[in-house]
Amino acid sequence: MKGTKIKVAILGPGNIGTDLMIKILRRSKYLELALMCGVIAESKGLELARQSGIKTSSHGINDILADKEIKLVFDATVAASHLDHSPLLKEAGMVAIDLTPAAVGPYVVPVVNLDANLEALNLNLITCGGQATIPIVKAISRVVDVPYAEIVAVIASKSAGPGTRQSIDEFTQTTAKGLVSVGGAKKAKAIILLNPAVPPMMMNNTIYTAVSEFKESLIMESVNDMVRQVQEYVPGYHLKIPPNYDGEKVVTMVEIEGAGDYLPKYSGNLDIETSAALAVAERIAMNMLRN
Repeated sequence: MKGTKIKVAILGPGNIGTDLMIKILRRSKYLELALMCGVIAESKGLELARQSGIKTSSHGINDILADKEIKLVFDATVAASHLDHSPLLKEAGMVAIDLTPAAVGPYVVPVVNLDANLEALNLNLITCGGQATIPIVKAISRVVDVPYAEIVAVIASKSAGPGTRQSIDEFTQTTAKGLVSVGGAKKAKAIILLNPAVPPMMMNNTIYTAVSEFKESLIMESVNDMVRQVQEYVPGYHLKIPPNYDGEKVVTMVEIEGAGDYLPKYSGNLDIETSAALAVAERIAMNMLRN
């Protein structure tokens, strides 16, 4: 495989799958998008894929499983569907990058723990809220103990499609678990709010962390370093409110502006998920090509 690209497929041609398709076509060094699959032949995502010269299928996962050259599959459907897809992809020996909150495989945030999971057959990207806030919680927890973390993710209602709305319960549960297992908090809670404001607002994430002690300079240095690392694959990731201590907790806020590849720039919640998926896939593909 050395000197070639890794063949990949996208399962789910909705907003997330279509944005991911464009990111792969524009930016990927190591991925060849061989197939885009859905279940509705006339869907907008499949039509855009055809116009881009990508092979498409409306037979769901079946045509992916039949193509033995595909090594990696992005699942951009919904949590319930991924529970069905996961064992099939595993049996086929294909690496699954799960963009749903199904939480089958290990939780992965590129800047935090990707290196430890490069050999996993199923990698879960948690949620958009998790990708946005876990890096901040990790930045703080590597400096001081964080007995409790709570995050509030506020996204534009217009950027929450059917898949997001169907998976809101899984969002809160999976994000909270990720804040603990990846972010390093002892306990955690996650809340998501859909804001109907017009014009639509950017994604904002408020992170509350109880801390054992407030080491101001070390926390600031750690958070700023983490923000810079996230910006390497999500340029629109910004520290809106730096860590502030009120005597009980540290409050931090990050805002995400989307790249505008396919979706409006206010859809930072979708952009951070697809950007993280691309970052993960690029590293895995690079690893495959080296071996």
